[in-house]
Parts: sequence; C-alpha cells; structure tokens
Amino acid sequence: MENLSEILGKKEIPINTSGENTDIWFSGNAETPDTGLQQAEACPICRGTKFIHPLLASGEPDYSRLIPCGCARQEIDKKKTARLQTISNLGSLSKLTFDNLLPGGRNTDAVSQRLFQIALDEVRKFAENPQGWLVLAGPVGSGKTHLACAVANLRISEGHPAVYMTAAELLDHLRAAFSPSREVEYDELFEQIKDIPLLILDNLNYSATTAWSKGKLDQLLEHRFNGRLPTLITTSMAVEEFGNDNAGHINDIEVSKVLILKKESSSLQSLDSLDLELLKNMKFANFDSKRLSLPDEVRQNLEQSHSIARDFARAPQGWLIFQGLNGCGKTHLAAAIANHLRESGKEVLFIVVPDLLDHLRASFGPESRVSYDALFEKIKKIQVLILDDFGEHFATSWAQEKLYQLINYRYNARLATVITTCLNLEEIENRVSSRMVDPSISLVFNIVAPDYRGDIKIARTARPRPRVKNQGMQ
Repeated sequence: MENLSEILGKKEIPINTSGENTDIWFSGNAETPDTGLQQAEACPICRGTKFIHPLLASGEPDYSRLIPCGCARQEIDKKKTARLQTISNLGSLSKLTFDNLLPGGRNTDAVSQRLFQIALDEVRKFAENPQGWLVLAGPVGSGKTHLACAVANLRISEGHPAVYMTAAELLDHLRAAFSPSREVEYDELFEQIKDIPLLILDNLNYSATTAWSKGKLDQLLEHRFNGRLPTLITTSMAVEEFGNDNAGHINDIEVSKVLILKKESSSLQSLDSLDLELLKNMKFANFDSKRLSLPDEVRQNLEQSHSIARDFARAPQGWLIFQGLNGCGKTHLAAAIANHLRESGKEVLFIVVPDLLDHLRASFGPESRVSYDALFEKIKKIQVLILDDFGEHFATSWAQEKLYQLINYRYNARLATVITTCLNLEEIENRVSSRMVDPSISLVFNIVAPDYRGDIKIARTARPRPRVKNQGMQ
C-alpha cells in the first residue's frame, strides 16, 4: 500500500469536465477505443469509443472535433474521487458523514446538545465554502472527529482535495523526517501538507510534545495562518492553553472561528452559580421593570437598566457595571444575561465574588504552597465573565491583589465582563474602580430602585455614570 507521502508526491493529471476541449484524461480514444466494455454494456451514444462529435448551433454534428462522451466524464469523476479519497488519509473514517451524524450529538444534557447543534450549522457552512480557520474544542466524545471527517468527505465527494491527519500521526512523521540527528532538512510530505487546499488536523494537543516537535507544528500552523489557508482543527485543549502565537491566531476573528462543543468541565462548574434554582430562573421575560408602586423616574430607570442588559446579552462586548442596593434587580439582570448567552451556546461563567474568594484562599492563600491555579487562569480568560456581589469581601490586602489580577487581565484583554456591586465606585480600590469607569470599555449604570423584597427607601444616588462610546444612550 502506498503511504501518504508517496501518494501526495505523484503529479495530478489535469481534469476538465467542461466538454469544450480535449485536455481531459480518459481511458479510450478515437484510434484505440476502450475494448474493456462488453458490447452489451457499451454506451449507446458513443458505442464504447468514449468520444462524441459536439453539435453546432444549427444542431448538426461538428465532425471536425471530438469531445469526451458523458460516460467518459463519469469514469473520470469516479477515478478522481477515488484518488482524492486515497490522498485524504481518511481510511475507515470515510464513513463519517453529515448524513449519519446525530443532530444533537451524543451528550444528553440540553446545553451540550444546543452547543453541538450550533457547531453543526457552522461546520456545514465551512464544508460548503472553506475559508479561514475553524476550531472545534471539546472533550473526548463530544463529536469533534465526526464533524471534521464529515467536512473532508463532503469536499471529496464534490471533487475537492482535503487531507485529514491526527496531530499525533503528523508528529510521528515529523520526528522521523526531521529528527535533530538527521542530516536531511527537507521533507516533501511536510511541505505539501503546509499548502494543501484544506487541512484537517484532528486532536491537536501539546501536552505530550517536545519543544522541538512543537516548534515544527507551530511552523506548519504559522504558514497556514499567514497564507489564510483553510484549516480545520479539533482539540480538547482550552484556547488559552495554546502558545501565545497560536492562541492569537485562533482568537483572530478575521481568520478563525472557535466552536465549543460541550459545556465546561465540572471543576469550573463548581464555581458557577447559574445552575442554582433561583438564578437559572432569572430571565428577561420575568424581570419586573414596570413596578407600579415606583415613582415615574425610578420606573424609567429600571426599564432602562433592563434595556441595557438585553443589548449587552445580544452582543457582549466591553464591560457593564450595575450599581444599586441589595435587592434592586441587578443580580436578576446579570443572571438574565448569563442565561440568555448560555441558551445561545456562548461561553459564560456566573460567579458570586465571595465564593470566588473562598476558592482563592484555598488555592493561593499566604500559607499555601500552590503558586499556580489552572481554574483561576480559566476564569481570567473565559469568554464572558459575570461577577456578582462585588463588595467589601476583599478586606485583606492579599484578596485585593488576587481580584485586581483578575480585573486587570480582563481589562487589558478587553474581555466581556459584567459586575454587580452595592458600592459606589469611590468605595472600591482605586486601581480597580479606575478600570471600571474607563469610558473606552465600560458602561456604569446606577439602578435607583428599592429592594424588591421590602419597603426600603429609594437607593442613594451614586456618582454619575461615565459617558461611553457607541452605547447609543446617555
């Protein structure tokens, strides 16, 4: 059996099925017709010669020209598909198609099924017109490989080349071909894969790679990114676990799209409060923004907060800060944003700040020997983070420092963030509050409604919210 490098090393025979010229490969010709067909099986149009005379505008045959018959073009297409199938390296994976995919994937929980359905729609679009990078992220069993192979098989069935390789398979080849002790510095397979029209790299994971093999893999990805070559990557890694360059490539919205196929692991869920019965039922539809007992100006303020929260949920960008008394509705709006995003298949984490501090004290406490916490790193880099009840809980200088690291990272990375607090911004540490009021990223809104749960007087007036660019409301 030919290996992939031998197959890719062969020259392709130009194929043109337009029927307008004769630079087409076929098995027979006018002088030496293909005699492999039995007379009974011969095409009734060309009688087995594989050629026909095209018709002139008058409808008469043009006896000065010969073009391949339709039966020859069918054979050409079959041979081309078989050739592409061999080049693809799919092997037994050629049976994984869109037709035999489960529409909701194999996970039974509603969130994962919704994420899979969203991914399936995007993957179909990519298969029809591959452009840029598509990254499928999720744990083992989330359906990444089936989706990736379905793309390759669809492209091949339509006559387009695609190569499928697992990252492990590619790295094994690279180690053999580019071993540091080997004198040869050129590998034909590696060079061809770098420029293949569609590369599908399955199960990309850096955990078991050496610095040298990782460098070769990075070289491949850098080349394809710079050339804007269509590439589909599947991985069980979080995007932030990639090196800086590749994480930057994957997060480049002009070239790459990342699809999460399954909700975050239970370690992150342990801090996510959105599954609590009260919070998961807080939706925009059941937020009472027209309480008749309120003065008109207070009710208008509450309605505006509802509108701002809905706008943020539709397109989460920048920061949204809700201030107000306990019970004024700010947590309901923050939870409604989170529930809307989760139902839309977007990555979101809702954390009550005191719970976060409990985790940080256990992981990073002054007496702890732990200097790094992977969960904290995930929280810092989550697509949308909602911090509820940002208050006076961080009394110690150590706790202040950890929260500042979180806030500062998300500020510098311009990551979508929602914060609720019962404090005026003057009561929050200056290096944190100064980022919250930055009009280039943040909208601060003071909810002046009283506590829903009791007859408490209207909330004290907070400092005026800063004007924010592109908000459309002042």
